[in-house]
Amino acid sequence: MIGMDILQPVVVLMIWTMIVWVWMYATRIPAMQAHKDIDTAKLVGGTGKDLDTLLPARVQWKAHNYNHLHEQPTVFYAVGIVLAIVGAGDGIPALLAWIYTGLRIIHTIVQVTANRVMVRFVLFAISSVVLMGLIGIAAARVFGFDAGGSENLLGSV
Repeated sequence: MIGMDILQPVVVLMIWTMIVWVWMYATRIPAMQAHKDIDTAKLVGGTGKDLDTLLPARVQWKAHNYNHLHEQPTVFYAVGIVLAIVGAGDGIPALLAWIYTGLRIIHTIVQVTANRVMVRFVLFAISSVVLMGLIGIAAARVFGFDAGGSENLLGSV
């Protein structure tokens, strides 16, 4: 199908988000059960942020990253779907989508292990520029700014 290659990295990032969800609970639940001030059987209300003061930072890093995977990547999902719908999800857009997905996965690994803020920031900034490029391509296709043979660069028509 023409323009659908971009959906592969979109689905990979969705799968990665669910892997992080499992990783988060695989570490968070045992930490909650081990904490003397948390009675999980009687726990009512509250948010994940409430656990920041109770659980080790390394446990919470996974939860923080899971939240991050529901922020900017939602724009990535939307632009990926738009590009697929207009038949422009192959070629450069698909490559950029793979780069974005790879950067987000690397960002996760950094955040949930070493959590070096400057490294995370650089990865986030680069992935943001890649996402802006995808948005620019989508805008060019949707608003008709790419007429005149740029299909090879912007994906199939």
